[in-house]
Amino acid sequence: MDTEGGSSESPIETKKGKSKTPKKAKESVLKQKSPAEFFAENKNIAGFDNPGKSLYTTVRELVENSLDSAESISELPIIEVTIEEIGKSKFNSMIGLVDRERVDEALYDDFETVKAREKRLAKEARDQENQAKNAALGKKVKEPAPLKGIKGRGEASFFRVTCKDNGKGMAHDDIPNMFGRVLSGTKYGLKQTRGKFGLGAKMALIWSKMSTGLPIEISSSMRGQNYVSFCRLDIDIHRNIPHIHLHEKRDNKERWHGAEIQVVIEGNWTTYRSKILHYMRQMAVITPYAQFLFKFVSDVADKNVTIRFARRTDVMPPVPIETKHHPSAVDLLLIKRLITETSKQTLLQFLQHEFVNIGKSFAERLIGEMGPDFSPKMAVKSLTSQQIVRIHQLFRQAKFDDPSGDCLSPAGEYNLRLGIIKELHPDMVATYSGSPHVFEGHPFIVEAGLSLGGKDVKQGLNIFRFANRIPLLFEQGADVVTRTALKRINWNNYKINQTQDKIGVFVSIVSTKIPFKGTGKEYIGDDISEIASAVKSSIQQCCVQLKSKIMKKIQAREQQERKRNLSKYIPDATGAIYDVLREMAQQHASKKKRYEGEDAEILKQVSARLITKQTLHDKLAKHVEQVDYEMALDYATQSGVSEEPREPIYIQALDSAHDFIDFCSPVCVLRLFQ
Repeated sequence: MDTEGGSSESPIETKKGKSKTPKKAKESVLKQKSPAEFFAENKNIAGFDNPGKSLYTTVRELVENSLDSAESISELPIIEVTIEEIGKSKFNSMIGLVDRERVDEALYDDFETVKAREKRLAKEARDQENQAKNAALGKKVKEPAPLKGIKGRGEASFFRVTCKDNGKGMAHDDIPNMFGRVLSGTKYGLKQTRGKFGLGAKMALIWSKMSTGLPIEISSSMRGQNYVSFCRLDIDIHRNIPHIHLHEKRDNKERWHGAEIQVVIEGNWTTYRSKILHYMRQMAVITPYAQFLFKFVSDVADKNVTIRFARRTDVMPPVPIETKHHPSAVDLLLIKRLITETSKQTLLQFLQHEFVNIGKSFAERLIGEMGPDFSPKMAVKSLTSQQIVRIHQLFRQAKFDDPSGDCLSPAGEYNLRLGIIKELHPDMVATYSGSPHVFEGHPFIVEAGLSLGGKDVKQGLNIFRFANRIPLLFEQGADVVTRTALKRINWNNYKINQTQDKIGVFVSIVSTKIPFKGTGKEYIGDDISEIASAVKSSIQQCCVQLKSKIMKKIQAREQQERKRNLSKYIPDATGAIYDVLREMAQQHASKKKRYEGEDAEILKQVSARLITKQTLHDKLAKHVEQVDYEMALDYATQSGVSEEPREPIYIQALDSAHDFIDFCSPVCVLRLFQ
């Protein structure tokens, strides 16, 4: 028994006691990622969170590149943006894929079983029956609930985005690297730029590569060139180099200069339609000197959109100037890079020419403060790491003059005011451009505009934010402009009703370094006291201007009210005065009481009925009108108009049959011959 029991338990014990050899961990392999690969995996950083946002960001990047290109050669921008919706069949034909009908319906995410379909149809029938009963009883009919979306992403939507401009264009040989190599471009340096990451259209190409696999097409020509450079390329994500499909020169018979970029991407027009249109409208506000033509083209005619934002001025802001670094804004790495790249030989020359606000005498004082190991004539390339740290420490502790704002290019009060009037048509508008301020060694300028009333403006605060003259549409709640307008401005002090009036708040901040918050760089934080103070001051300056206009408007309204009140009492006053005059005339005629001079003459006219009640009524009404006109003229003079209101003059359209233009006014016609 024991032997059998032992023999039966032995295998079990052996199995339990069997030791397992632990698996060896795989050896880690050192891998590297190219910049293109990094941004492809972290596309949300550059604003490509989802198909809809990707469509919006693509449009934004292309438009801003076009503006920069035109402004760089002082050319008034003419930009055409077209978004063409591409159906599934057309997209498949573009990539050489044959349409295929579904075979296994149950394989798809939107598959519906027979039982589920019958249940859904029965529910819809009951809902329709209930709606019919409620309608017959006169009850309010609820709209049917929308169908629940499928769990997956469903079929993708594809769009061809085209942007054409009249800008500088690109050199033929530079095009592949400018579009097919991430973190390469012409905008790097310390100056005010529209871009947030320096990616431009490269990220649109990466998204195109990820979502459609189709290449980007670029046509470009520079001034004076007799050819157009055409390039079709995509990007090698892993190697961060362009993959050129076609690169050739074509005839430029029209002598056109600029660039035309065309890319096919996955997108979502339905959810981001309003954002894209708001972006174009706000861009027209901040750049009234540009002409935009936006088109959305679809196979469904009702979805087509065409909007033209006309140019309203030819006054362009100056081109931003690249500047040198301020000593208080540099770090160790930047100092080392500047030493490597400088062409200066001595430390004195390096300090004097590579930084702003360091003159020769001040540079000598700095070198003297660094210690005995430093001298003005020592070779800058021979500085040790310890010596560079000493320079950095002194830069952080020493007192330097603030950098000037001469390198910045704000929109300007004129353009900001004109843009607001052009797009919003407000009843009142005020603008203000502040003086340069400094944050961490970087100059910045805050411009503000304030409007009341207008077209397509909601009641309450409507906030429009701009950074380096580009609109910011996302994450508005945390932005310094929003928080300042909501919490730090007492609108009642300026006769403005924050909830009832249609208030437009426009704030534009330009700087060599915009302190964005968050990975998407869509807002400026409220924790920077220098910027918050400048924003508040600029808005308040606009409020003061508007308060003056509002007070004058209130006075004018009160004058009109007084006129109405006077006019209302004219009949009663006329009757009372006429009764008194008639009684006096009777006394004068009966010689009970004698009047002389003008009084007697007036009484005779009353007796002869030359002066009647209607005569007095007309005289009083005329006097009220005259007083009102004089007060209105005085109000207009105080408002800045030093003469009587002008009559409008209308310009007649040119006709090919005539070689003159007529300027027509109510009193004359001026004919201008060509």
